[in-house]
Formats: sequence, C-alpha cells, structure tokens
Amino acid sequence: MTRTGIEAALTDLLFNRDLTVPEAADRHFTPEYRQRTDGEWADRAEFLDHIAHLRTVVADGHVEVHDELYDGSRYADRHTAHITKTDGSTVRMEVYLFGELGPDGRFCRIEETTLMLEGAAADRGIGSAR
Repeated sequence: MTRTGIEAALTDLLFNRDLTVPEAADRHFTPEYRQRTDGEWADRAEFLDHIAHLRTVVADGHVEVHDELYDGSRYADRHTAHITKTDGSTVRMEVYLFGELGPDGRFCRIEETTLMLEGAAADRGIGSAR
C-alpha cells in the first residue's frame, strides 16, 4: 500500500494540469471521501466542484508542509498553501488538518481549519469556495 499525503494530493488537484480533477481525486481520495473545512461539510461531489472552481482562479502555487504525522489510518498535518491567482494576487493559507486514510492509503475523510496569512478579505473562504 502506498499512502498519500496532503502535499502530493493538493499538488495534483490544484497545480498539475496534466491531470483532470477526477483523475487527481482518484489518486488521493476514496469514492466515499468527505471533508469538513471551517465547519462546513462537503461530500466528494461537492469537494470536486470546489477543486474545479479553484482551478479557474488559481494560476500557480505550492504546498509547504510544516508538520506531518501518520499513525495507522490516522493522518495529521499543518501546512501552508501558497497560491498565485489568475489575476496576479497572492493568497497564503495555513491549514490545520486531521484525516483518515482508507485501507488503500487514500484519504477517506479530512477535517481542517484554515487561517488566512495573506490575501484579500474576499479570499477568506477560498478553502471551501465553489
């Protein structure tokens, strides 16, 4: 079993345009995947809508993992998403994430809280925008 991590997952979802959103999601997320961001739950279809939307506003970026822990099927990390939008503005979000990996090593659940470090007030909801 190869297990995923948030840096690989977000890089494929947001920055690897050689992959479609469904292809990137299939690499890192189980079919029953669900996510809670800042208190708002999304099922896999809603999550994919969110990523498809982000791909229309995100031009480039990278994920910087500060802390990462695997414990069996449990996953936790603290990372910063560095994003350059298509309009040239930048966003930096620090994310505190707890997740669960399925038997195949893909995420089946993520719960996260975001902290805006840099960006416009309108970007505050970028972590769950659709």
